[in-house]
Amino acid sequence: MDRKVRKLDASFPAKPKLLNVAAYGRVSSGKDAMLHSLSAQVSYYSEMIQNHPGWNYCGVYADEAMTGTKDNRENFQRLIADCRAGKIDMIITKSISRFARNTLTLLNIVREFKKLGIDIFFEEQNIHTMSGDGELMLTILASYAQEESRSASENQKWRIRKSYEKGELVQWRIQYGYNIMKDKIEINPEQAEVVRNIFDRAIAGETFGSICRDLNARGISTYFGKKWTARRITEILSNEKYIGDAVLQKSYVNNHIEKKIVKNNGELPMYYAEGTHEAIIDKETFEKVQAVVRAVKEKYCGKKPQQSYPFSSIIKCGLCGENFKRVTANDKISWNCRSFQEKGRAFCKSKAIPETTLISVTAEVLGLDSFDEKIFYEKIDHIKVPGANSLIFYFKDGRSVERKWKDRSRSESWTPEMREAARQRAIKQRKDK
Repeated sequence: MDRKVRKLDASFPAKPKLLNVAAYGRVSSGKDAMLHSLSAQVSYYSEMIQNHPGWNYCGVYADEAMTGTKDNRENFQRLIADCRAGKIDMIITKSISRFARNTLTLLNIVREFKKLGIDIFFEEQNIHTMSGDGELMLTILASYAQEESRSASENQKWRIRKSYEKGELVQWRIQYGYNIMKDKIEINPEQAEVVRNIFDRAIAGETFGSICRDLNARGISTYFGKKWTARRITEILSNEKYIGDAVLQKSYVNNHIEKKIVKNNGELPMYYAEGTHEAIIDKETFEKVQAVVRAVKEKYCGKKPQQSYPFSSIIKCGLCGENFKRVTANDKISWNCRSFQEKGRAFCKSKAIPETTLISVTAEVLGLDSFDEKIFYEKIDHIKVPGANSLIFYFKDGRSVERKWKDRSRSESWTPEMREAARQRAIKQRKDK
């Protein structure tokens, strides 16, 4: 008899997909011991992930000597970018405080990553963000970490202010004319000679504009390698540190989250300490120059004071080569090409950039939640505007990043009353014709 034979398809269980796992480590101090700790973190997580059978090793992202309250950590931002690009399924980190002490930042990242299906595991607290109660526990513990950061910040401020009361120089890092190190302050001979030259020429009656033009023509730059301005010359001539004294607490940090340095306008006490370091200028010369500085200020007190903005002399027009300038019209602030602003569209067809747009795009390029002027100066060399709705950011390390920006539709800001008024004007114009 004939046999009926059927081929049976073997059904094998699908091999489970490997999770793409990365780790994040950070230390808050640049001391050798702490950097060794970071190296240990990298080794620990590398071994852990690579030895897990269900995980695919995606690397360890680590930052040195950065505060967890700010979001300008280079490798932290690279980690976030790779997550958004779909390269990572899970992140392992030691603790909440290592990841971020800013509760709002932490929760925003957690919620964004949950939508992307990315889990964050905090070892110390044993929390998976994808678990049912993960976010609740995280909120509580992150708030505690932020408060801990605030307390540490207040303690540090107290120590600094006590040092000011004793006339001690603390947090003095940069000064043209000096080499400032941890244990000592030395005169920079080359820069000191420029400082003396500036003082001598001011006493001789030379204008501040003439001094800075000559320095720029000779290729002498400021501490940060920028061109001299009359304002910078004034700052040099008015700085008591060149006679070996120091006014302490001219500025202060506004809070432990933003960590923005603001000018002290009487909110906190200031102290005058004499003989804190070696002088470049004698006191007699300094006093003579102060009379010159006061005379210059009195001469121009009736004129509109010159203001410097973060983007001044940094935005270059790609169409005509001119700088962009800050323009205020109808209570709106924008940055326009100087050639377009002064000569019209026949000379340059560039487009105005709203300042709010410029600030937000710049913060995005720098990987920040909000614009930070200090970081901006440290990292950005200049910005080029090649055409409408486009910006190219040139970093001091040689990198460049291009970003597009969108116009905010004018109609978005129109109220129903404004639309009706416009309609009635249009009707009237048609009738008048």
